[in-house]
Amino acid sequence: MELKKLSEHIWYMPYEEERDRPNLGYVKGDKMSLAVDAGHSEAHIREFYDLLRKEGLPLPSLTVITHWHWDHTFAMHAVNGLSLANKTTNGHLLECKRKIEENGPKEFLNIYDSIRKEYAGGKEVIVVSADIVFEGDLTIDLGGCTVKLMHTQAPHTDDSTLVYVCEDKTLFVGDSTCAEFPNGVKDKDRAGVLADKIRSTGAKTCVEGHWQPVETTDTLADLLA
Repeated sequence: MELKKLSEHIWYMPYEEERDRPNLGYVKGDKMSLAVDAGHSEAHIREFYDLLRKEGLPLPSLTVITHWHWDHTFAMHAVNGLSLANKTTNGHLLECKRKIEENGPKEFLNIYDSIRKEYAGGKEVIVVSADIVFEGDLTIDLGGCTVKLMHTQAPHTDDSTLVYVCEDKTLFVGDSTCAEFPNGVKDKDRAGVLADKIRSTGAKTCVEGHWQPVETTDTLADLLA
């Protein structure tokens, strides 16, 4: 696995299908850096950090979560610096944490084979809540690079956060454009709201959770199909 440079301020560790690992984004400013999503497990985030070190990049000061699903969040306990999530995402994480602490991880491990592969060998399943919780939108100045976080309606979940890197005209959309989990239905109205939100940013490039970066027009076409 190699770290890929996408634009002046952005790098990413590509997604992997076998263990359902999403793209992990990295945005570097003059003052600090930010990661997009925490990853599926501690092993996942450690591999990401090893790639950053190899490129001589500082570890992220902040990690922003796009939505609550395990493949994007269950390494939050191992991130460098502070984690950020919207209020709805944080509520889902607290519920996951309660269930696993009370009942153990068996139900979680039985969801998908990809989860069992990620946690093979008896790796511990650890869920934590975010260090910083926000509502609505939040703008972060990394130093010469501005990142906007936007909680939005979306067909996939009720807690999607878009991460827009203004100077690079790049939008991290997580899995927000996908059908609803777990029923596989894509609500037309929520898809329309999300499409309008994506258009409003003026982004030229979109980074989806489990696909290579594409032009925004491609993401919109897939969303509205």
